[in-house]
Amino acid sequence: MRDPMEEIWHRHLGVYGICIHEGKILLVHKQGGPYTNRYDLPGGTVETNEPLAHALHREFKEETGTGINIIRNLGTLDYVIPYELAKRGTTHIHHIAIYYEVQYVDGEVGSCMDMQNNDSVGAEWIDVNLLSSDNSSPLVMQALSWLKDNNDPTVELTRLDHWTVKS
Repeated sequence: MRDPMEEIWHRHLGVYGICIHEGKILLVHKQGGPYTNRYDLPGGTVETNEPLAHALHREFKEETGTGINIIRNLGTLDYVIPYELAKRGTTHIHHIAIYYEVQYVDGEVGSCMDMQNNDSVGAEWIDVNLLSSDNSSPLVMQALSWLKDNNDPTVELTRLDHWTVKS
């Protein structure tokens, strides 16, 4: 029998884009995972043998219906999140997030191509002044911090045991 205090981890590697257009940031509404009912950056899982840039383009098309250009890599941060994944038998997620600055190219936001395999329920352009830790994922809050500090990323581990998962 497993010690109830033992942490069993699932490692998640994802790519995420910070896309600002006409003064607003493109975000998705999460319907699954530890960021449920919050805004999150478009992006997600890098599939086996998939180049990072390809994953980012694919995720944007799937989650937002838009095409993007990748401007630059901003950095990588990781988060340790207490979140039980019963199907994996894990208690925590080690979320490794690779951030990119991206530019909107085309497409109608909300015309998602693959909603069946998505953990989000649509996307929209949001005024950054409406975002807070109460309605946004830690990834969004980090993006806002980078935007405020002129994209000067500080790379450090963030353990989110104090962060509560909304149901």
